[in-house]
Formats: sequence, C-alpha cells, structure tokens
Amino acid sequence: MSSIHPSAVIHPGARLGQDCEVGPFCVIGEHVELGHGCQLHSHVVLDGHTRIGKRNEFFPFAVIGKKTQDLKYKGGTTRVEIGDENVFRESATVHCATDDGDATVIGSNNLFLTHAHVAHDCVLGNHIILSGFAGLAGHVIVEDYAILSGYAAVHQFCRIGRMSMVGGCSKVAQDIPPFMMADGNPAETRTINKVGLERRGVSEESISTLRLAYKILFREGLTVSNALVKIEKELPTSAEMQHLVQFVRASERGISK
Repeated sequence: MSSIHPSAVIHPGARLGQDCEVGPFCVIGEHVELGHGCQLHSHVVLDGHTRIGKRNEFFPFAVIGKKTQDLKYKGGTTRVEIGDENVFRESATVHCATDDGDATVIGSNNLFLTHAHVAHDCVLGNHIILSGFAGLAGHVIVEDYAILSGYAAVHQFCRIGRMSMVGGCSKVAQDIPPFMMADGNPAETRTINKVGLERRGVSEESISTLRLAYKILFREGLTVSNALVKIEKELPTSAEMQHLVQFVRASERGISK
C-alpha cells in the first residue's frame, strides 16, 4: 500500500505503483504514471504526460513534466519518460518535449542536485550527475556516467560524451568528447578524465591509449578529420577508442577544443 499525506493533491486519473510515499503538499497530475517504490518528500509537482519508473526519489520543490519553455510549442501531446532509481534534489526541473509525440528522456540511476535543469527534448543515459544549478538547454544528449559540475550551462543540440566531466561554471557550446575533461568559458577540452576512467574500471592500457588520442586530437594542430585518420591508423583499437572516434566523427556542432 502507498502512503499518501492528506494534504497531497492527486488527480483520480494518475496511476501510482505499490509502496509509493507521497509527502505533504505534493501535486500529481492526471496523466502521470509513477512506478513502484517512489518517494515524494514534500511540495513535489509531477505533471504532464509523464511516465516514471521504480524507486525514484523527489525532494521538495522538484517539478517534473511541465510544459516546455520552447516558444515553438504549438500544442499536442508531449511527454517525459524517466527510468528507475533516479534522485531529483530540491528544485530540480524537467520539462516535456516541444513537438507532438516527442519526449524528454532520462535513463536510470542518475543524480540531479539542487536546481539542476533538464529542458525539452533532452536525452540522458544512465549514472549521470548534474550538480547544483547545472542546466541543459533543449535537445541536449548526455551519455552514461557523464558529470556536469555546478553552474555548468550546455547550449542547445550539444552532446556530452560518456564518462566525461565538465567543470563548474563552464559554458558548453560544442560537443564534449567521451572520456575527456572540459572547463572554461567557452569550455575547452583539457585532458582525459583519468580518475573517472579508473573508477569505471577502464584498463590502464586503454587509458594510456586515450591519452595519446587526446594529444592527437587537441595538441598536434591537425584538422579533426586528419586527427581521426591518424588515431585509427596508429593507435590500438579498443571499445573506448571506437566510441571516441565514432562520437567525434558524428559531431554536428564540432568538438570543444
């Protein structure tokens, strides 16, 4: 049985899973689906066409599923889809997509610290951390295990690569390649994310190879296309190296250099 505080306002059409805890003054809208074991501490708003998985935790004043802030919104059904075991700290916000039928998508095991913001049409993977006041503009893609430090701001349509880390107060206007650390205004790729790679169990051999790839991409003065050719020709192949090359090659905004 779920535990629902008497001051909570839950639309009769909302669907709550088993063993949910809904605290004081929470509001849950008509089209919300909440998975088993979720916890809403107090003053949480879940609205819109929002589907949320199991064991997510929402702290006071988190607002999930409200209408996009994009002025191009013309109506229709837009959605938010959230996986399992995410934590949304105080005043974190997630908005619905802009175009009819589209969704803002968040995976599982992510942590959104105070006032973190995920705008319309973003797609986030798993095990991501958005630190306090970090913000994602519309259509941003964030891959698994990425970390955005406090007050980092990401421009529309940028991508944040797997196991990368963005420094505090950084302005991200181009893609951040996977496995790298970026910092600055505008953000520049500084070096590989060695500590993050070690924590994720990446081998020392692969870390060493990624360090060489970083030097080729960012320190030898080559064009990106020529740097990728050199990396594929001269460096050993690994899963990490293949992902790095594919990510950079697919970049539409360019990579932060």
